[in-house]
Amino acid sequence: MIPHPKSFSHIGLSVPDLNAAVKFYAEVLGFYTIMGPTPIEEDGSEIGRMCTDVFGPGWTRLRIAHMSTADRVGIELFEFDGNYADPKGFDFRRHGVFHFCVQDPDVEGLVEKIVAAGGKQRMPVREYFPGEKPYRMVYVEDPFGNVFEVYSHGYELTYSGGAYV
Repeated sequence: MIPHPKSFSHIGLSVPDLNAAVKFYAEVLGFYTIMGPTPIEEDGSEIGRMCTDVFGPGWTRLRIAHMSTADRVGIELFEFDGNYADPKGFDFRRHGVFHFCVQDPDVEGLVEKIVAAGGKQRMPVREYFPGEKPYRMVYVEDPFGNVFEVYSHGYELTYSGGAYV
């Protein structure tokens, strides 16, 4: 028996400046703020114990904010005490999550906003299927080093009908 697909709830991102990240994701991507920046400490509280379960003892403190996309996917932003950027920068060969994707029919306009807010455009805007479908995409980076993609159309439409053949 094949399991049915699960829905996507949220993704967690580590950022060096939580206030700046909340502002970027609200003002540039239009995400809703569900819970503003909140301090969490390694203590006996329920949330403190949950964090110790995940991070192990000695994590000390963090700040967290919860945001949501228009289609109710959560964005959980973390500012860890003592956080740092990987000195090697973006490493696509490293196992694990290396990007997420947002959708906007005005890809070029959103890229302009991202760059104006301190992010980076990692490649030119490209058409997935030139002459066949008007679908565009681009990889970008937020001002905090998190790589993400912008699609003009939904994932299922982009890849329906066979991709790359």
